[in-house]
Amino acid sequence: MTDVLRRGRASLAFSFLVQGVAFALLVTRIPAIQDRYGVSDALLPAFLAAVPILAGVGSVTTERLVKRVRPSRLLRWSQPVVLLALLGVGAGERMVELGVALAAFGLAVGVLDASMNMLGVSLQRSYGRSIMLSFHAAYSLGGILGASLAWAGAHWDLALWVSYLPVVAVLLPAVLVGSRWYVDDRGAAAGPEEKAGEEQAVAFKWLLPLCLVMTVAYIGDSTVSNWSAKYLQDVLGSSEQLATVPYNVYMVTTLLGRAIGDLGVRRFGAVSVVRGGALVAAGGFAVVAVAPGAWVGMLGFTLLGLGLCVLVPQTFAAAGRLFPGASDAAVARLNVFNYVGFLIGSPLVGALGDAWSYRGAMVVPMVLVLVTLVYARSFAPQPDRYGGGHERPRTADVGRGSNGL
Repeated sequence: MTDVLRRGRASLAFSFLVQGVAFALLVTRIPAIQDRYGVSDALLPAFLAAVPILAGVGSVTTERLVKRVRPSRLLRWSQPVVLLALLGVGAGERMVELGVALAAFGLAVGVLDASMNMLGVSLQRSYGRSIMLSFHAAYSLGGILGASLAWAGAHWDLALWVSYLPVVAVLLPAVLVGSRWYVDDRGAAAGPEEKAGEEQAVAFKWLLPLCLVMTVAYIGDSTVSNWSAKYLQDVLGSSEQLATVPYNVYMVTTLLGRAIGDLGVRRFGAVSVVRGGALVAAGGFAVVAVAPGAWVGMLGFTLLGLGLCVLVPQTFAAAGRLFPGASDAAVARLNVFNYVGFLIGSPLVGALGDAWSYRGAMVVPMVLVLVTLVYARSFAPQPDRYGGGHERPRTADVGRGSNGL
């Protein structure tokens, strides 16, 4: 293992952490943003929906850009844009300024998410073992740090720009320096067949199962982030203070699950880990749905963190295995369904909760998560999609020893 790869892994993990901080600082201060700009409750959903929609546009654009520009360069310049856009959200005064800042944030996030995961897939291939979950663990840690900073800003009643400016002032130069060590070796570890398939289009029919799993994972994640506090307070009768705990518990267990998840993939294989994660997540939703009180409900959200945390990183890794000669395009296309799930999840649960009951609404993401079991085999080595019809070498299996991807 070379120092170049180690530095590349550390610098990429830091980028994931910074992105977790930035995203948490935005979403946890939505009420403050709404108050600052006078955004009505009727107009707020449009602003919130615009970010993932534009992020999807950014991800699709990245698929085309990486044909000419390396993912490392896209990441190097998109991350500063995200941080500056966050500062713009906090410093603006007029509605149009908020719209411009959120548009820049959304587009840059799409490029950032896609390029980060492209580099993660490439590094995992170079390492020869599963490391993808460790990057997403860094993102979870960043989310916890960002949420804590947001809490401090709200607790001390700081203006948004006062909360955001020190964070951006520290992180912006840090990511620019760290970007010097990104490792972008796409194609270097690919064999002759992979290089021959480099110019071929990603077959969507082979990618579709992973797209569905990605969508389901983010439906589950958005359910927790948007509805856990309301569910605990309105359905399970908790106090307002206690209602803030489930999301923090979810983030902590997500971090813990991702921190040890790579060991599970190396020991048991990606298919077993994905199946186990889906079953644990479904069990979490079931516990939440039938919980008699707040503490049992928090147990359910804890299980959700442990179960859902493995699905997204392994989905990106599986896309890289399916299309080793076109992994950048596959990751960019798959990343779009991150935002599809985010857009579907919250309105779906809200509509079902209003029309039926919030307990019943929790059953729907439970069933959707179980659908992952049907597609779990997509996380195993697949037949060659670029011709020949034979099974790929064992080097494509991240879950089986040191020869894994």
